[in-house]
Amino acid sequence: MKLVVGLGNPGPEYAWSRHNAGWLVLDSIVAKIGLGEPRMKFGGAFWSAVSLENGSVAFLKPFTYMNLSGTAVSESSRYYGIAPADVYVISDDAAIPFGKLRFRRAGSAGGHKGLASIIGALGTLDVPRLRIGVGAPPGTADMRGWVLGRFAKEQREAWPGVDDAAWTALVKWLRGESGPGFTLGITAPK
Repeated sequence: MKLVVGLGNPGPEYAWSRHNAGWLVLDSIVAKIGLGEPRMKFGGAFWSAVSLENGSVAFLKPFTYMNLSGTAVSESSRYYGIAPADVYVISDDAAIPFGKLRFRRAGSAGGHKGLASIIGALGTLDVPRLRIGVGAPPGTADMRGWVLGRFAKEQREAWPGVDDAAWTALVKWLRGESGPGFTLGITAPK
């Protein structure tokens, strides 16, 4: 079994925030598959495993806030006996331009506190992750304020392209076609 995790923060004040890119993508994936309403389990929204690309895949949106995401991920992976290499984490990344997506099988958290929490809880850097580019803050803008800020209207309108690229990335990973990593992207709005 594999587990797909979308990172974000609960609460209406975070809707369409850059830091919730993982949740936005996961919402699109579960809608595309037609999974319906989740159960509250492991401190988040949990969709039980379904057959996808000849494997069994469950989905999780931790409600523990970004910095404590590892708690929900480690509980669910331990419960189902899922190895860290079979946990696919979707998160935002301000070091990547908006509309670019980068998959890596392993590596550091790169300053992302949600990924750091998961890596720490699972005890390994070998956690596959899809980073959704949200772009860097302009000038000397505060990083915290930037990632907790909302996407611009043009970026929200372009979001379906991000969802499509994220779906392609997930399918590549499930099929074992991802190698050590790859980059995808859309034509981003100016």
